Amino acid sequence: MYTGYIQVVVQTVITFFVLLTLTRFLGKKQLSHLTFFNYVTGITIGSIAANMVILKTNVFIKFLISLIVWCALTTLISYIALKSGKVRTLLDGQPTIVIKKGKIDRKALASTKINIDDLTMMIRQYQVFSITEIDYAILEPNGMLSILKKPEFQSTQKIDLKISSSPPTFIPIEVITDGKLLPKNLLEVGKSREWLDNELKKVNIHSIEEVFYAEIQPNSKIFIQKFD
Repeated sequence: MYTGYIQVVVQTVITFFVLLTLTRFLGKKQLSHLTFFNYVTGITIGSIAANMVILKTNVFIKFLISLIVWCALTTLISYIALKSGKVRTLLDGQPTIVIKKGKIDRKALASTKINIDDLTMMIRQYQVFSITEIDYAILEPNGMLSILKKPEFQSTQKIDLKISSSPPTFIPIEVITDGKLLPKNLLEVGKSREWLDNELKKVNIHSIEEVFYAEIQPNSKIFIQKFD
């Protein structure tokens, strides 16, 4: 009566320790730097292990062999990638420059399947609220963003320079993305559509559809990047 339950318990325990051993053998990269290859490998190993728990003994052994072979292949390919830059690039891809010399690279964004909203969100995680502060931004193969600030925005402790400052009235905020106006953001900073149109005309832009990205600074200056 309880044979089936006992079998599940035993297989779960075996699967747990086998999976623990194999993941330790694979190394820490699975957790610390999750590239596309690591992601696919991890999902597959987890799927095989999950199925092993409830299978009959004869099928369980086949899945156990499959799990060991899969981990062995993963280890082998990882070793080859460690020795070969071409294989590493094939598996993980290359870093992509998405902001170059302070300008957003739209083609690079498109190739990485990232939109402007995703990019600004990632930048804010570095306590950077304006694209105008960035000289270069690089999307790494593991999906993380690396940024290099312009020299004038690189960290300097104000207390060391004995500089006093008052907090800004608002953080830099985007008002145009992908040729579309964000009226709520415009209202948030107390600016009108007429004011925005006038600012665009100053740089010979006569339609919002011409603008890829625009943000208003706390000093009421506006950063504008047109479609290429």
